[in-house]
Amino acid sequence: MKRTHSFLALSVVAASLFLSCKHAPQAETISLEAPFQMPVLTVPSFPEHEFPITAYGAVEGLQHTEGDSALACINTEAFSKAISACNKAGGGHVVVPEGVWLCGPIHLESNVDLHLSEGATVEFCDIPALYLPAVQTSWEGLECLNFSPLVYAFECDNIAITGKGCLKPRMTVWRNWFGRPEGHYEALKSLYEMAVADVPVAQRDMTARGDEHMRPHLLQLNRCKGVLLEDFSIRESPFWTIHLLLCENAIARGLDVYAHGHNNDGIDLEMTRNVLVEDCIFDQGDDAVVIKSGRNHDAWRLHTPTENVVVRNCTVRNGHSLLGIGSEMSGGVNNIYMHHVQCPDNIRRLFFLKTNHRRGGFIRNVTFENIDANNVLRAFEIDTDVLYQWRDLVPTYDTVYTVIDSIAMRHVHVAYADAAIDLKGDPHQPVGTVFIDDVRIDSVGEFATQVTNVSNLVRNDVFINGQKWQDN
Repeated sequence: MKRTHSFLALSVVAASLFLSCKHAPQAETISLEAPFQMPVLTVPSFPEHEFPITAYGAVEGLQHTEGDSALACINTEAFSKAISACNKAGGGHVVVPEGVWLCGPIHLESNVDLHLSEGATVEFCDIPALYLPAVQTSWEGLECLNFSPLVYAFECDNIAITGKGCLKPRMTVWRNWFGRPEGHYEALKSLYEMAVADVPVAQRDMTARGDEHMRPHLLQLNRCKGVLLEDFSIRESPFWTIHLLLCENAIARGLDVYAHGHNNDGIDLEMTRNVLVEDCIFDQGDDAVVIKSGRNHDAWRLHTPTENVVVRNCTVRNGHSLLGIGSEMSGGVNNIYMHHVQCPDNIRRLFFLKTNHRRGGFIRNVTFENIDANNVLRAFEIDTDVLYQWRDLVPTYDTVYTVIDSIAMRHVHVAYADAAIDLKGDPHQPVGTVFIDDVRIDSVGEFATQVTNVSNLVRNDVFINGQKWQDN
């Protein structure tokens, strides 16, 4: 009898393991070809458990007897409860059904997929008080406490936002903040000086006075591992649109991003490694795809480069640059590969590396190829004196030049450019090797080429205005 019981017990355990394995999600992996050794990426996966926000009190629509703020609070709490329940159950999908859902900040947790059903719009209220208390975030490469990003995750593992729905903030208040009043510049100056003095991030509260007007990110994932952003759309943003800060192993695919306000970069990868961006559409009021690694002292403290990034098969309709590297890049940039991208409309700068004498860091091993563009101001630009408002806002505390080397531009066609190639290295730290191969720019309006302080320019089959670029 004892042997029979043992056999039955083992049979039950074996059957349970079989069923568990049978229903466990199969992890998808992605192997990528690149000019450098790119790690295999594992796509985040989740148990097939659903947590509809309606089961936790969410109310659809834009009307409520007590006003927008009350409705946003109700739905913010519903999102929070659904996400918490999903996390505590071991993971799954927090489902946003079809309809319009007015809310405040959404904070993700580990092992949660926020699934935006087709026809679902998450409409974020533009009442700043809803985005308090302040959370650990950043502003243009400097860590601080600030208003919560509209969608936020901190130190999470295995997270996702998926589905055919839309993230759409109301913009009236944030647009009023685009103008950067005096209090905003004073706040920036204060934050910069705190970073120089190595003031702990927990003491850098940028909401304390009330006039800082430091707009929140639309979507920031901070110190997260295993990220999937897939298929959803974004319509407008208060600040940077998608920001991955100090993240590892991230995939963004099939996104449709439109944001035409001040500082509306499409996707910013900052001090982040092992990333794939593919099959996305960007239409931006600032740079489309941006590689960053922090500003000056904060970046030197964190000492984390952005590296191992592949961007492929995307369309960029409008933007300040297709691929922008910097200007916040003090932690270093290494192993970046963008290929097979279309720019059918207007881009100010197709390929733009920007830094200054305060940054330090390095930009190495960047390849930009198989690009087709219509109308640009600059096809390829390196500028080592980009400071924007910071030039006069704060002094130069440290002079540290950026090492730029092993930069390649290949198989690029541009219909029209004001200027084709504009490379301006720093005389104290000239740019190293730059490869330009099989580039055709049909028409140029302002000037064809300008190259200063580049130690090794290698070019082959570069045609501008129908003429081959020859040695001077």
